[in-house]
Amino acid sequence: MVFDSSPYLKLQDTDVRLMLAVQQDDASAFEKLMRRYQDRVLFLLRHLVGNRDTAEDLTQEVFLRVFRARKTYQPEAKFATWLFTITNNVAINTLRTRQRKPEVQLGTSENQDDLNSQKHFAEDLILASSGAMPTRQLDRLEIKQMVQLALDSLGERQRQAIMLHKFEGQSYQEIAEIMAMTPQGVKSLLCRARVNLRDALQGYMQRGKKVKC
Repeated sequence: MVFDSSPYLKLQDTDVRLMLAVQQDDASAFEKLMRRYQDRVLFLLRHLVGNRDTAEDLTQEVFLRVFRARKTYQPEAKFATWLFTITNNVAINTLRTRQRKPEVQLGTSENQDDLNSQKHFAEDLILASSGAMPTRQLDRLEIKQMVQLALDSLGERQRQAIMLHKFEGQSYQEIAEIMAMTPQGVKSLLCRARVNLRDALQGYMQRGKKVKC
């Protein structure tokens, strides 16, 4: 095989082996890769673009790009790093298009209820941060909303870095490859993101807890 000298093949990276099989038009190998990664790609896109329906469409777009790029694929990095680079690019293109052409969304009553819920939760967050609301136990839905609001408050690149590092376990080097940065730049970006998250969540965190970079 052409890529027998690849260090990832020597380490028996099954994802790389599957992708090399896809390169040879093995449909079953492509299906296996999709089953392994489609939920993770969807989860990442959902938090990057902020809409589940859009994220589902973009997940299909990501794997379509993977399939189209199969003949030029080179196992120079982990398959996951290559895949999340594609995912990141798809998300960035979508966000840029959205900025150029803002859409007016006519939501259903269910969507409107969700928006109202998030609005009230945001108001509670402000009250808690100012000390105007007593500390109380949060249920799981509130925690989920709290985390989503905090992530949404971050800048685009900070949110991308946090999602890749915290939820996908990518290293500084891997994130640097995905986001076209230096590892030191990624470290600084993550530090700023953690501080901003801390500030967004301060009403629900222990006062005076220091964020370590």
